[in-house]
Amino acid sequence: MRTVAELEAKLAEPSKALIEDLGAMEGDILILGVGGKMGPSLARLAANAVKEGGLNKRIIGVSRFSNAEARRELEDAGVETISCDLLNDEELQKLPDAANVIYMAGNKFGTTGREYFTWGMNAYLPGRVAEKYKNSRIVVFSSGNVYPFSPVGSGGVNESVSPEPIGEYAQSCLGRERVFEYFAHQNETPMTIYRLNYAIDMRYGVLLELAKAIQEGREIDLTMGHANVIWQGDANEMALRCLNHCGTPPTIMNITGPETMSIRWAAGELAKRLGKEALFTGTESDTALLNNASKSHQVFGYPRVSLLQLIDWTAEWALAGGDTWNKPTHFQERKGKF
Repeated sequence: MRTVAELEAKLAEPSKALIEDLGAMEGDILILGVGGKMGPSLARLAANAVKEGGLNKRIIGVSRFSNAEARRELEDAGVETISCDLLNDEELQKLPDAANVIYMAGNKFGTTGREYFTWGMNAYLPGRVAEKYKNSRIVVFSSGNVYPFSPVGSGGVNESVSPEPIGEYAQSCLGRERVFEYFAHQNETPMTIYRLNYAIDMRYGVLLELAKAIQEGREIDLTMGHANVIWQGDANEMALRCLNHCGTPPTIMNITGPETMSIRWAAGELAKRLGKEALFTGTESDTALLNNASKSHQVFGYPRVSLLQLIDWTAEWALAGGDTWNKPTHFQERKGKF
């Protein structure tokens, strides 16, 4: 893949399993916060699954839509769009009902110095949405940041591990989960809490950050020496399929790839493909932020795109000078400052 068009097409390829799952599920799908990093590709994936499966189902994307072109592209793909400031309660209450809701709204970057907004988005808004959509199934996007660090040889933490969030962003993510959980109990609303680490799109992500550092001759800090990654197309598909696994109390689902990826190893593989040398600083810590997603792999199967394929694609994209987004993951962060 060397162009955005090729990338977007690949991200939006539905599997047979996704088409079958959406076909078995009644009602339309409403995506709240569709304008973020993952939202547009998730919406196009859902629209393609509906189209290919001949399903009688609307895909509706909600965002402020400050980018008119992004909105037009979604509509061209078969996604209905609604412009809405979700923090404006009057606008929120005017949104249509839907049997299935994907909640992607949230704030991460810029948390430091603007903590009040992060808590408003991540912990107050969920209560308003949960009340509005108490009769829906809801998949709540969250983060593996709610978990404690774990030993790199442990295989990561599974869903039975109690959250121990570090820093206000991660704390507000747990706040989002707890508020939704409260309303799940209060109204018997079926939900899935979707804890993700780290989605890979050629335009951003852990692997792109490593590739750019190698190309620019910058040292790669190895203090956070391991991470989990997953192709964004696989992460999007699992999010949609989670609608069929909502429960009360909420089902918790870790979403990531099966490997505990060594940053040193991944950078070395990228460096081979880029024809450059990877430069390092620091030493790998004994712990890292790691998820064990074996439960989701049992339910949905392993991700369709392998880690080595992601490395190949990232290197090709970097060599071709493909478009990138200035949205760093801050995967190296160990004190929760975003």
